[in-house]
Amino acid sequence: MEEMVQRARVAMEEISGYTQAEVDKMLYAISKAVFEQAEPLAKLAIEETGLGRLDHKIGKNQGMATNIFASLKNKASVGVIREIPEEGLVEIAHPRGVIGSVTPTTNPTITPLGNGLMALKGKNAMIVSPHPRSKKTTKETIELMREALVSVGAPRDLLQVIEEPSIELSQELMKSVDLIVATGGPGLVKSAYSSGHPAYGVGPGNVQAILDRDFDVEVAAELSVIGRSFDNGIVCACQQSLFYPQEKEIEVLDALRAKQAAVFTEEADLTKLRDTLFIDGKANPAMIGQDPQVIAEAADVEIPEDSQIIAVKVDAVGSEELFCKEKMAPVLALKSYDDFEEGVAFAQENLLLEGSGHSAGLFSHSKEHQLYAGEVLPVSRLVVNQPTIDAGGSPANGLNPTVSLGCGSWGNNIISENLTYTHLINISRIAVPITPKHDGNPWD
Repeated sequence: MEEMVQRARVAMEEISGYTQAEVDKMLYAISKAVFEQAEPLAKLAIEETGLGRLDHKIGKNQGMATNIFASLKNKASVGVIREIPEEGLVEIAHPRGVIGSVTPTTNPTITPLGNGLMALKGKNAMIVSPHPRSKKTTKETIELMREALVSVGAPRDLLQVIEEPSIELSQELMKSVDLIVATGGPGLVKSAYSSGHPAYGVGPGNVQAILDRDFDVEVAAELSVIGRSFDNGIVCACQQSLFYPQEKEIEVLDALRAKQAAVFTEEADLTKLRDTLFIDGKANPAMIGQDPQVIAEAADVEIPEDSQIIAVKVDAVGSEELFCKEKMAPVLALKSYDDFEEGVAFAQENLLLEGSGHSAGLFSHSKEHQLYAGEVLPVSRLVVNQPTIDAGGSPANGLNPTVSLGCGSWGNNIISENLTYTHLINISRIAVPITPKHDGNPWD
């Protein structure tokens, strides 16, 4: 680990004089390389982990390569990045140092890609500790990125990977680097925060969504199936529940069926599915990221062959119903409400059970209801009239495209926004005298 960190520091010194154009050239080469190899990397991830859907993994690899690069392109991150004459301030960017990135098995390509692009944007180096279950895919991703660096004359050791990862090596990495980005479970995040170095962690997802009375049911059903089915539900921003007006129940269930959701309302079927998806109240590892058909077969229930998700109508929320927890599988919980405030309260209760601080979704044209949900729900992102997976940033919203979604103090995180390159740079501020803003007596 000591040798890897030293090589990273040497590589950083080599690019210390890079201009903004040279930095952005590195990002372009890396993004393009991963974009062009999106399918082989997705196939390798499926083969290695057995999680998710190939078509969605390809799209995920391509989407993050384009979206994150587009969000970083033309942004100032080298030298003087901003001047504010009226405040007498000039801001100058500096690297944070060697970044340690601990990555999950659910995103073995896009997490090192996204964090790597943001690290390099600030002229940092990055060392990745992959999840042991997806080490081949992450190693292949990093090697691809290293070759892209060499192709534009940059040192390959700006990006490195631990080839045989372990808990001990991850902990050693976190003790050896200057800053940590920890993408994983609460235990990992706690270790990062205990390392003695600055750290950005993420919180668990359990994204709730509410259908308002003024929104088109068919569109909401389509967006919900997209948000729940994406990569078979292993993405933290995947939609977990849908709350809808009581009087629209038949319409909602029919619309979901029309959008390839297998809907279950009988308790006997729910019991089978519940017992299949959970063991002692926790997610069954064998069902994580599996196709709906695999889950249905294991539960001994029948679903249409073309089903994208399984939807289950529940009677309770919060701790009284396991389906209200985060489900790392394409299974959507459904429940009706009497008035909008009750629907928001249901979402709030589920979030307080699990996923507080992450994200929620709302299908509504009412600005009043959008603001109400934003004020009541303990989330860092409320995604309106979009698939909830767009909480990770999209060309169609203003959220930073990212692979690390901060959950604020609700989720025991330091940031309540999407991680971006500005979190991975130090900024010096030059302050020169200006006309005083008050005469020493601001109370008058």
